[in-house]
Amino acid sequence: MTSHSYEIALFGEFLKGDLKPVLNRIALYSESAHQIHSREVIFDPPDATQQRDANQEPALLRAKKELLEPDAKWLLYSYWKPESARIHPEATVRPWATVQVVGDALSFASALGYIKRSQIYKRGYVFRRGRLVIQIFQEEQIDPKTQEPIPAHADTLWQVIVKTANPVRGTQESPLSRHIEAVLEVQALMKGLLDLCRQDV
Repeated sequence: MTSHSYEIALFGEFLKGDLKPVLNRIALYSESAHQIHSREVIFDPPDATQQRDANQEPALLRAKKELLEPDAKWLLYSYWKPESARIHPEATVRPWATVQVVGDALSFASALGYIKRSQIYKRGYVFRRGRLVIQIFQEEQIDPKTQEPIPAHADTLWQVIVKTANPVRGTQESPLSRHIEAVLEVQALMKGLLDLCRQDV
């Protein structure tokens, strides 16, 4: 049994010409799907500079909101360094903490001392398969004057993340290996069309 909660994930990317075949194959093996357009704001912790000076990568705080859902709440989350590839060579396994925030999450993060670093807009699709979500998206450009999103260029790569929908713990009843097997099943289903692999993100 582990004390942390984890995200287990595989990553991939493809060109626009493969979008329809990828969507069709994933849809065959998924229970539901919908479009997404999300905003993610990334914050440095207050001591980020000191940590980097000490050759340590700080744990960034991320705030995410789904723009297509009128009543969507902000989700604050943070990752720690992924587990070693020697322990989990087949998938990215990293500690993952999340909390929903009602109200102005960005001001809340700033009040805690976090410093806004950047923001990302993502547009695409999300599929649900059991306890997994499969995200297929492009990152949009950001207008430097308005800070509003601009549609991605036609040749922008599509990115794929296959991951546990919620943080998971390793227990006797549901060990981490079971969740790893679930993402590897998707890897096998997409073989020949899309390469999904572990990343040290």
